[in-house]
Amino acid sequence: DRMVNNESEIFVAINDDGALTGFVQLYPSFSSTRMKRLWVLNDLFVLPQYRGLGVSVALIETCKQMGRSTQSCGIILETAKDNIIGNNLYSKTGFTADSEHNFYEWENEF
Repeated sequence: DRMVNNESEIFVAINDDGALTGFVQLYPSFSSTRMKRLWVLNDLFVLPQYRGLGVSVALIETCKQMGRSTQSCGIILETAKDNIIGNNLYSKTGFTADSEHNFYEWENEF
């Protein structure tokens, strides 16, 4: 539905054999304080057999290039504090953890 309705950007990683190795999905948002587009990196997945080979770094670099080409103010994401691999990956690729703001969530209970 996201692709059909143009509600997100999805990038896939394909190896030399043509096999899909991973993907990343970003959703557009807008920062009213910066008056620019902002991207939300919501999904990043690499098949287990391709982890540690630079696939996730390549996908993130592709996202950053799209952020530049769309003249956005940046990319934001959320990951669990105990996601050691993810936190190391995001730090390694130039993301900084926000220690100045609290993150709040409201969930609608159906």
